[in-house]
This record gives sequence, structure tokens and C-alpha cells, in this order.
Amino acid sequence: MSRQSIESLVAELDCDEMIRCQNARRALVSRKNEAVPALVVALQNKKPWVRWEAAKALAQIGDPSATAPLIDALGDKAFDVRWLAAEGLIHLGRKAVSPLLKALIGNPGSVWLREGAHHVLHDMYRGNWDTALKPVMKALEGAHPSVEVPLAASKAIGIIETKGETR
Repeated sequence: MSRQSIESLVAELDCDEMIRCQNARRALVSRKNEAVPALVVALQNKKPWVRWEAAKALAQIGDPSATAPLIDALGDKAFDVRWLAAEGLIHLGRKAVSPLLKALIGNPGSVWLREGAHHVLHDMYRGNWDTALKPVMKALEGAHPSVEVPLAASKAIGIIETKGETR
């Protein structure tokens, strides 16, 4: 593929030919961090397949600057976009956990955010993270998550930051 501009590659995500869209996404992923700002904008596109391609590319790139937009995409109306946003946050690893917990505190009523957070935290819920994340997982799975999650998330942030485990 020729070295197209990032803007023209993002425009290619909105096409009728699946192979052309995939090739554009792959080219954007090969541009790595350089493509992230344009992909973040594409996450807001009105067409779900464009948001899907943008979320998939951001997940594959794994740039920490996409953390907040991927967390926002956990609230997307399209399930596939939400799933890919969660996969992108998982790919980012521990760096995504505190911002995700803060989002849960700020928007505890969002069912889709809570579902996406459950997906992400379930993957992070291992080893020495048990102490911090176990109460959050229980709250997410509990009877009153919109009430219980903010408190559990706040405590988890305190534990994580005290132990310096965000790296």
C-alpha cells in the first residue's frame, strides 16, 4: 500500500469494501502513535463500522494517550465497539486501571461502562491485584452496582496508588 496520509486512511475506514477498510486500518496501525489522534476522532463517527475500525486500530496500537477515549467508547451504543474498547484497555494493561476506576466513580449509573469495566478488570484481576480489585468486581456483580461501585473503586484507587502499582 502506498504511503497515504493519515486523514485519507481514516476516510477509507468509511467504505463499502471490507478489504479496503481492513487495509486502511492495518496501514493506520503501522503508523502507530502518529495515527492515534485521527483514530480518536473516528471513534466519534456516526457510522458504527467506522467506530469499530477505529476502536480495533486503537486496541492494536496500544498507545496510553487513547485510554480516556477508549473508556468513553465503553459507553458506545454498538456492542462490538464497546467490546473492542475493552480489549484496547486490556492491551494497555495496568496503566488503564486507575483511569477506568475513576470513570466508574464519575459515572456509576452507566450500565455499559460497568459491563465494559467488568470485562477489563476481570482480565486484570490476578495476583497482587486481588486486594484492590476483588471488592470492585464484587460491587460490579452485586445487586446495587450504581451505589456500591463508586465506593469500591475509590478504595481500590487508594490501594493501587499507595502500593505504586499503576506502572
